[in-house]
Order: sequence, then structure tokens, then C-alpha cells
Amino acid sequence: MSSEAVNNGKALGAIRVLLAEDQAMVRGALSALLDLEADIEVVGACADGEAAWLAVQQLKPDLLVSDIEMPKLSGLELAARIAERGLRCKVVIVTTFARAGYLRRALDAGVVGYLLKDAPAEQLAAALRKVQHGGRVIDPQLALEAWGEPDPLNERERRVLRLAGEGLASAEIAAQLHLSHGTVRNYLSEAIGKLGAANRIEAYRLARQKGWL
Repeated sequence: MSSEAVNNGKALGAIRVLLAEDQAMVRGALSALLDLEADIEVVGACADGEAAWLAVQQLKPDLLVSDIEMPKLSGLELAARIAERGLRCKVVIVTTFARAGYLRRALDAGVVGYLLKDAPAEQLAAALRKVQHGGRVIDPQLALEAWGEPDPLNERERRVLRLAGEGLASAEIAAQLHLSHGTVRNYLSEAIGKLGAANRIEAYRLARQKGWL
């Protein structure tokens, strides 16, 4: 870089990025990759969703680069919280899940970038710059598929089915979600019927394949 002003090796006004990724090796690789860019500063890296939520509020990054599936809080739940609170942080999902259902839910949650981890490394920094300047970056093939088959589940059905697929009994789900046993059974029955499944396990498997969980 020539005469551009810098601060600790970074250009003044560098894009401040927070990482949320539960796999330590991937988290380290992303951090190292972005630190090579003079106009991008990694201000923090978190291993679970709750830690990332706290860091978003404390560090006030420009961008959050997050995986989807993480302990305690998913990347989509993080994005929804950020949107609900009206925070200025923009969310970019970087994930292995090439599923149209996930992309639809991400867009509904206010995500402005959705990239796959097997994309060329140089695309990430370019995507972050585009998002920072008001653009949107979505994997093109997924963008076409996302508006095909609609997600039939509502949020309550999704939460109950997810817990059922994790092995919880109806009574345990009811206690965790503060619902009655009968209400949980009704949500499970509705989800099974909408998905045309034989039972809750098959319904969970089908919904997960579609990216609806």
C-alpha cells in the first residue's frame, strides 16, 4: 500500500469484522485469511452464538461473519436478534449448508450475505467489501433454488420438531418450551402432516435435508 493512512497495519476506516464459528480450525483459518487484508480488521472470534451476541453488543463490529449451526444460538437466530434490536451490524453467513431452505430463512432474518465454505478464499474478502458498501452477496445457484419449494413449517413447529429430532420426549420438549404436553403433540402432528412423514423422526430428517430446521 502506498501513502494511505494505516493504524496497526490496517487502513484507517478498515472494516471491523467479528467471527462466529464453533470449529476452532475453521475459525482460525478465517481469522488468518481476513487479517491478510489491509482494509479488514478482525476484532473478535467467538466459538458459540451466545458469546457472539455479547460481542456484537460490546464491540459493535461493522460485519458479523457467522456459521449457521453453533452451540447456544445459531447464526440465523443471531441475525434475527440483530435485526430485531435495530443494530447496525450486517450479517454474512459462511456455511457448508448448500440448502435453499437455509438461505430463505437467512434472508428472512435480514442476512445480506450467504457464502459456502468451499468457495474460493479470495471471494470472501471481496464479498465483505461489497456488503460493507451496501451490496448483497448470495451464492447464485442457491439464490435460484431458494424460491422453489416453500418452507411449510411455522416457527413453533420448527422448534418442537428440532428438539424431537435431538431425542427429547414430548414431556421434555413441553418443559423446555413452557408449553403443555398436548400443545407439543399438536405441533408435532402438524409438522408430520405437512411434511408427509410417517413419524417425528422421519419428519425431522426430511425438514433437515430441506434446510427448514
